[in-house]
Amino acid sequence: QVQLVESGGGLVQAGGSLRLSCVASGDIFSFNAMGWYRQTPGKQREFVAGFRTSGSTSYADSVKGRFTFSRNAVRNTVYLEMNSLKPEDTAVYYCNADRGQARYWGQGTQVTVSS
Repeated sequence: QVQLVESGGGLVQAGGSLRLSCVASGDIFSFNAMGWYRQTPGKQREFVAGFRTSGSTSYADSVKGRFTFSRNAVRNTVYLEMNSLKPEDTAVYYCNADRGQARYWGQGTQVTVSS
């Protein structure tokens, strides 16, 4: 069973920065894709940033230029560096990993941006 454990969320003022981490229980290159999603109450979970083993990294338009996705294979960890945070970035952020037809999620970490 794959486990994903996120950390790094918190409360920050608008314009501030946070870095989220997600540690996977296995080799991150064993997954077809890994990424970050976020969700606010009453809304669907939305894609934020991620990569595929084909080598491509993608971002939601709303975070391009402000968020950076990265990974450390030695530590089986992926990161989301978030800069110039806005109140609308407030959400629970989830780490995701896909392997074949299976999709795995972390427990989520709350990010709150105050204005």
